[in-house]
Amino acid sequence: MKRKAVSLVLALTMVASVVAGCGSKQEEATTEPAATEDAAAEKTDAADTADAAAEAVDGDLADKKVGVCIYQFSDNFMTLFRTELQSYLESKGFKAENIKIVDGANDQATQSGQIDNFITEGVDVMIVNPVNSSSAATITDKVVAANIPLVYINREPDATEEQRWADENMDVTYVGCDARQSGTFQGEIIADLGLDAIDLNKNGKVDYIMVEGDPENVDAQYRTEFSVKALEDAGLEVNCLTDQVGNWQQDQAQQIVANALGQYGNDVEVVFCNNDAMAMGALQAIQSAGRTVGKDIYLVGVDALSEALEAVIAGNLTGTVFNDHFSQSHSAADAAINYLTGAGNEHYIGCDYVKVTQDNAQEVLDMVK
Repeated sequence: MKRKAVSLVLALTMVASVVAGCGSKQEEATTEPAATEDAAAEKTDAADTADAAAEAVDGDLADKKVGVCIYQFSDNFMTLFRTELQSYLESKGFKAENIKIVDGANDQATQSGQIDNFITEGVDVMIVNPVNSSSAATITDKVVAANIPLVYINREPDATEEQRWADENMDVTYVGCDARQSGTFQGEIIADLGLDAIDLNKNGKVDYIMVEGDPENVDAQYRTEFSVKALEDAGLEVNCLTDQVGNWQQDQAQQIVANALGQYGNDVEVVFCNNDAMAMGALQAIQSAGRTVGKDIYLVGVDALSEALEAVIAGNLTGTVFNDHFSQSHSAADAAINYLTGAGNEHYIGCDYVKVTQDNAQEVLDMVK
């Protein structure tokens, strides 16, 4: 399946040490994305296509209705995403009253009802962040049957479902980053410290605990797998003390890490969290246990939320991974516009994550604030 690339907002603002730029999704996560002339041309063409499409309708977008389903409003990252999506859609000519964004409350039945309502209301395009990626085939069938173009965001359907869109020439695409890369970057942040720094109990291994997001979510699965794989690829021996599900929630992660520290004590050397909300909960547990990040334990997250970036700058978080809500939300809106104007889309539109440590955390924070 052909896949279209989109550019990162940070490409023109980050120092050379920050990895930026977008590319095709790979079988394994790319650890050092590099922009080529062809890739740069492709990014420019993609942006020009979206701009030209918007200009071609001369304000007709104001009458178009957009239905947006978010899996859960209380998710910190999706709050950033939907806020930026709303703003960007309005900047492209959509009327605010014609952009309806609904909260699935992390319940697939609730979200399915919302999708049915959007179909009944006759929205012109739908943007869906599914509660369960496994429900994508059902969602696709009902939306496509209603002749409504569909843009999936953030939670990627499986490869079989995406191939079906291509095989059946459906007006369906996915916009998001490859979670394997985010996991790889987490692992690399830890591996780059070196075994001497990490191996505090001197057993020759990296003893870690893993706090996962939603077990049905492919991002959680890939971040879990590839963070550990990056350590192994660096030649480090690993030992998983415990792997538990925190459902993306700060309070759940805090309890998981508190329990693990109580059980394993100083043997816990690294805490991996699938997102920053859980990393902030883990930090609370670590500090309550009298441990110090960067001194006798290491902690990484994903998303680059403002509070997480501030923690990285202060040395209370070893690192995080920037999940670029600017590029993703803008690309989702551009994909919707392309469907509305007949320009069409590839069935996958992806971008790269950015590894964040103390070296570049302030620059990323300046971008997201």
